[in-house]
This record gives sequence, structure tokens and C-alpha cells, in this order.
Amino acid sequence: MNLHNQIKQLIIDCLDLEDVTVDDIETDAALFGDGLGLDSIDALELGLAIKKEFDIKIEANSDATTAHFFSVASLASFIESQRV
Repeated sequence: MNLHNQIKQLIIDCLDLEDVTVDDIETDAALFGDGLGLDSIDALELGLAIKKEFDIKIEANSDATTAHFFSVASLASFIESQRV
């Protein structure tokens, strides 16, 4: 499974999005607000899941973190940049 699809599946699993499939989540679409419609509670849960799944550190309440969580594509770039 490629990283984009792995992230999409993680979003679906950790947020219990029962009616959403990997194909329903656009790689470049916003995850919050008008995009997938996630909220701040979802962001916390997703952040914890990503931290656990990929063993990376995520800074809370930073503008950079907000940018990383914009879309699946931006999350994938961030995760790849943290893998050393």
C-alpha cells in the first residue's frame, strides 16, 4: 500500500468514518473545513494515530503542523521528511 493510501486508511480507521472509502478521500483536498470536514478533535485523534503508526514527533499548536495536516499529500510529505 502506498503512503497516500496508508494515510487515507488511517484517517478512516482512527476516526471511524464508516461511509468513507480510500477512493473517497482526495489526496490534495483539504482535510478540514470544506474538504473532508474534519474538526479539531479529529485533528488530535489523527495526530496521535500518525504519531503511533509512523513513530514520528508532531508539534502541537504550531503553524507548521497545521500546514502538514492540510491534506493527505501534505501529511505524506511531512511523514517522509521525518523518516530518517
